[in-house]
Amino acid sequence: MAKANTSRFEVAPELINPRASEGAKRLMRYLCSIYGKRMLTGQQIGVVSTPEFEMIHRVTGKYPAVGGFDFMNYSPSRVERGAECRDTDLAIDWWNRGGIVTFCWHWNAPKDLIDLPPDRTWGSGFYTKATTFDVQRAMSDQDSEEYRLLIRDIDAISDQLKRLQDEGVPVLWRPLHEASGGWFWWGAKGPEPCIALWKLMYERMTHVHGLNNLIWVWNGQHKDWYPGDAYVDIIGEDIYPPAQDYGSQAERFRMAESYTAARKIIALTENGVVPDPDRMLADDCPWAWNCTWYGSFVFTGEGDERVYSEEYTDAEQLVKTYAHPFTVTLDELPNLKD
Repeated sequence: MAKANTSRFEVAPELINPRASEGAKRLMRYLCSIYGKRMLTGQQIGVVSTPEFEMIHRVTGKYPAVGGFDFMNYSPSRVERGAECRDTDLAIDWWNRGGIVTFCWHWNAPKDLIDLPPDRTWGSGFYTKATTFDVQRAMSDQDSEEYRLLIRDIDAISDQLKRLQDEGVPVLWRPLHEASGGWFWWGAKGPEPCIALWKLMYERMTHVHGLNNLIWVWNGQHKDWYPGDAYVDIIGEDIYPPAQDYGSQAERFRMAESYTAARKIIALTENGVVPDPDRMLADDCPWAWNCTWYGSFVFTGEGDERVYSEEYTDAEQLVKTYAHPFTVTLDELPNLKD
């Protein structure tokens, strides 16, 4: 097996929060110890039904090392419209099975949802097209209703993160993802208000709520949106290549490395197709983990008729990836609790 150039991937296991929990420090030490040498397999679960983990196991005989979850339906503007969420409970269960937890947040805009079917409904309220909420106005006026609602929402999600902290769960925390694309409201007004919002979230979650179980994964996907080394633990890229394109995505890996002169772990925080481990090694771009998106990227059909979908990653390739000596599956993880 080819080996990555380890000198480039020697990252100090230090977190930006000086009061980080022992669990967060332990997870970061582990990530740094394998970075450049092995990649954690990962899988996002669906928002409503969650067959992804079992579907992966059915095909490969193994479970992913990293479970991906979403705080979307804990957003107050969704809760007040009847949305329910149990991802916090599912994440605690996953941690207790020995897995690693990562969370994103499809943050429904706090107000000003357009709510026009079919694709601008309140259920799509994290998209720029489905809200007139102005993040620039919110961040430029701390006396505004918009700013107060941002604080309300951050506090609501902090309550969920506190539940995880109380259960000893460290979280690879990936908020405000894909901001530079502009398709989410937090990125609709350019880098400045989004960076300000990132820093506000960090300061409030860390210093007001005392959340020390978080490893901050920045996923802005453009150097102009980078909030600075003091606010980022890990850099993530989300990549959706054409179906069955098993390339290493080396160009995006190099781009992520260029965002800062500091050495940061680089992860494939969302993917459609699972990249080929041999190509990653050959191209010297050993993503720290991958996290395949849910639904049609994994299965097709309904209920008991669900079967693995080979549209994006065929079964043979998936089996190869999960059995490869470069990748880590759930059964190979060390005990990260103590």
